[in-house]
Amino acid sequence: MDFHTYIHAVGTGHKGNRDLSYEESCDMMQQLLEQHIHPEQIAAFLLGWRMKPETIEEFRGALHTLQRYTIASPIENSLELGYPFDGKCNNPYLFPLTAAHLQQELNLIVTGDVWQPAKGGVTTQEICRHVTLSHNLYYFDRKTYCPALHSLSRIRQRLGLRSGLNTLEKLPNVAQSDTALIGVFHKPYVTKYIDIFASHYTRFALLQGNEGTPELFSKSRLWIVENHHVSEYLVDPKRYGIDYRRSREKIDVNSSLNQLKKPKKELRELAALNAAMLLFIAKKFSTIDDAFAHLQHLDASEA
Repeated sequence: MDFHTYIHAVGTGHKGNRDLSYEESCDMMQQLLEQHIHPEQIAAFLLGWRMKPETIEEFRGALHTLQRYTIASPIENSLELGYPFDGKCNNPYLFPLTAAHLQQELNLIVTGDVWQPAKGGVTTQEICRHVTLSHNLYYFDRKTYCPALHSLSRIRQRLGLRSGLNTLEKLPNVAQSDTALIGVFHKPYVTKYIDIFASHYTRFALLQGNEGTPELFSKSRLWIVENHHVSEYLVDPKRYGIDYRRSREKIDVNSSLNQLKKPKKELRELAALNAAMLLFIAKKFSTIDDAFAHLQHLDASEA
């Protein structure tokens, strides 16, 4: 279909806008990825789509096409972590430390790319390029697994605003994992993300994590979806004797890397709790308490 049809659907105002069908969304995403249309048209559509706003059916159709352009590299016994591609601003990432606790238990999948708008944070790509990763932590760079979406980065950076792509890119399922965990900012996103992503996984989890990431830094809610049933949990680090004080100051990549390379006691403990939570999500243990006790026993035996 002529791409102007899609721009008209999202860019004519409240009275003239309409939602795209599943089939139209599939075609729209294909045209975005192949870039046979002009950059101005891409930017105009992304802005209008965000303002309309996007529907679940549109996200599902766009995701279907996006996955056709994603080169899969299956990793057994893996859990995919869905990080935002606009980075983390105030606190270091935990996943390299978390993965180190799980080397005998579980493979973790992290994806990344150059920075995407709108938050100007440190990206997973910057971390994975400068930190030694444990053997069970697999980093996939989008330039390799989905070059078509990577090639839209310059247009998105010039636009400088969030778009529907910020949601879709979080979980590419590049490793064909059975289990995934995504971060959410607010509870209304829980239902939205379940409707978009849950059908692609046997077990799908959502965490009201730090800066919208799938990382637990303070008391947070965790939702797990399996067989269309949603279970909700409250996870509090203080219950495990962990009193980490989150920073609200801007963090740069060097500071983030330094904290990972020489982590303080509280950060190490927090990583262990996150590892226990992932073991629970992956059904390796029946409770987070049991998983945390198991990891503590392993740490003690290795000391």
